[in-house]
Amino acid sequence: MLSEPRSGRLAAWGNALLAGLVSPDAAALAIVGEDAVHRVEGLPGESAPVGLTLALGRLRRLGATGLRMALPAPGHPLGLSGPPEFNARALEAEEAVICHGAAFGLVPEVYEAGPAGDVHAEVVWHVLPVREAPPADVPSLGEAERELAEALREATEVLSQLDVAGSGPVAEAAIDAYRARAERGREVLAPGYPPRAVRVLELAQRVGLLVSLAYGRGHGGAVSSAEMAARAEALRPVERTARRAQVASYNAVVEERERGAR
Repeated sequence: MLSEPRSGRLAAWGNALLAGLVSPDAAALAIVGEDAVHRVEGLPGESAPVGLTLALGRLRRLGATGLRMALPAPGHPLGLSGPPEFNARALEAEEAVICHGAAFGLVPEVYEAGPAGDVHAEVVWHVLPVREAPPADVPSLGEAERELAEALREATEVLSQLDVAGSGPVAEAAIDAYRARAERGREVLAPGYPPRAVRVLELAQRVGLLVSLAYGRGHGGAVSSAEMAARAEALRPVERTARRAQVASYNAVVEERERGAR
């Protein structure tokens, strides 16, 4: 969770485009980010992959009024609604985007290209049919924010227990470095998102960073397989909470629109 999921960028900037808040070129540039190129394959009426601007326009004409992100993990189909074939592809990629208003989903496939020392990422988004149903296990922003506050305390406590002498300074240094990188020219989410969604996403990223640090500390203070298993067991619900909050943040625009239409 140290970098923004590609599905998050597609959902956020796709929503801004669908709302008329950014131009197609600006949305495509933000979605591609540091990758070399993104193409979309399997669009109805297209026999070959097409660019993002054409794809987003086509999805809008097919009825898409918003985009949701999914971040599934084994045993946790977070944000998915089926069918099984789509869920399996999304689980393999560990992320996906689901259209609201049109029964399509997009799953990224990432390729590395270029010579040694100048390798870059190329992404193909595969368009597949999805079931029009509520996404699995996505909380409201309010629920996510409350859960994150507790998860942050739990993650900090677990991290400090891994290596009492060193984990605290290491954690703080990593968080400071991550915050500095994040603040250099990066816009959190996209135009049109409520401030609460930005706040929840930033907190979810901080919790995710703490979890990554805890896993990345190697054995840390654990001296037995039982203690290592206990550490993983303690971190698992914290990581799940951070993922749920991240999805709630990216999906906030669509969820608010749905609530307003009821």
